[in-house]
Amino acid sequence: MRVDVDGREVYAYTGGQPLDRARATIVFVHGAANDHSVWALQSRYFAHHGHNVLAVDLPGHGRSAGEALGSVEALADWVAALVGAANLDRVSLVGHSMGALACLECAGRRARGVERLALLGPAVPMAVNDALIAAAQRNDHVALELINGWSHSARHQLGGNRQPGLWMPGQAMRLLERTRAGVLHADLVACQRYAGGLAAAAKVQCPALLLLGTRDQMAPARDAAPLAQALHDARTVSLPGIGHAMMTEAPDAVLDALRGFL
Repeated sequence: MRVDVDGREVYAYTGGQPLDRARATIVFVHGAANDHSVWALQSRYFAHHGHNVLAVDLPGHGRSAGEALGSVEALADWVAALVGAANLDRVSLVGHSMGALACLECAGRRARGVERLALLGPAVPMAVNDALIAAAQRNDHVALELINGWSHSARHQLGGNRQPGLWMPGQAMRLLERTRAGVLHADLVACQRYAGGLAAAAKVQCPALLLLGTRDQMAPARDAAPLAQALHDARTVSLPGIGHAMMTEAPDAVLDALRGFL
């Protein structure tokens, strides 16, 4: 579906189902240089099992208009504006990586409007390699190669896809290469500069889930420990041997964790 948010057209995948105001709603928010498609399995499952789903393309990403937003705070306000534009009062937020930070900040700012909060691959602070940021600023393809390599665990670099004939890093690279110039740099800088994570966590009133890959090189699981302590009601699920690209490396385990929580 397409929604007008702050005067710009936004695309949100609904899993092929119309919004029903009587149903609970889940908003899925992707990470840097990604789009709604990274939630393909999880969003479609919930859409066909009693939930409204909005798997969004953030501004400047995928099919959404506008420029990439320059801070996590701006992304959080945008998520809240999307919820309002869709005429939804209460939602559950599910975010991955940069999207996890945006959901965390949004839940802290509008605590009464968020029923549950799921953070996949979060880190507070979320340190970003300087060489990666510099390459992204140059729109150098090596930035895509770095982020793609670091996003996948070693055992999933060459195989392991549940669907025969598909290659996870290759598929991810095609998605990264579709990103508009400058978007990856804006996303990485937003993550690097975000310093309000623990303050936002202290304001979150709803139950929270942290889903962590033990082989995550982009957001190491240890960097989520302060966040887990700052949240009032948090549970942590570890995915052994899984990297940052957990929705593709462990799609069933991610879905099971979200099902049990949401």
